Amino acid sequence: MFTISYLYLFDYICLMNKELEILKGIHPGIILDRKIKERKLSKGRFALMINEYPQTLGAITNGKRSMNTSLALKIEQELNLTEGFLMTLQVFYDIKLEKRKIEKARPDFSKLRRGLFWDTDMEKIDWQLQKRAVIQRVFERGNSKEKEEITRFYGDSEIKQFTKKPDQMHA
Repeated sequence: MFTISYLYLFDYICLMNKELEILKGIHPGIILDRKIKERKLSKGRFALMINEYPQTLGAITNGKRSMNTSLALKIEQELNLTEGFLMTLQVFYDIKLEKRKIEKARPDFSKLRRGLFWDTDMEKIDWQLQKRAVIQRVFERGNSKEKEEITRFYGDSEIKQFTKKPDQMHA
């Protein structure tokens, strides 16, 4: 049987999840900077309050340094934030950075003729955002080596999805 405290806990978790969903991918230093300003403190004074170097806090609030667990705990305690909040933001920010690295992946240019992409600079193609156009172009105009490379890069399921004929799409 649920008690009132469990319902409050459930509501609290739901609210926290909504807040995290909004803040996902934001560097925790941006939130920290805002929280410090809300309390009308200087970064230097706040750093001394938590027994930390002002330069460290400045680097974090400027997004040039990552949050670490021990510092996050000190900050959360001093600012009365939920324990783990800042580290959760750091993890989501790190995930965002890793996804950017993955998205910058590209096919092996040595296996693609520049003439296939005659109207654009291959270096400037966003290979994820424009994958439909890339796949369709290579499968309409490319040779077997180019088709193999694009299939290796995107995978069979993506190739099948974007090379279907219009009458096959609704089947």
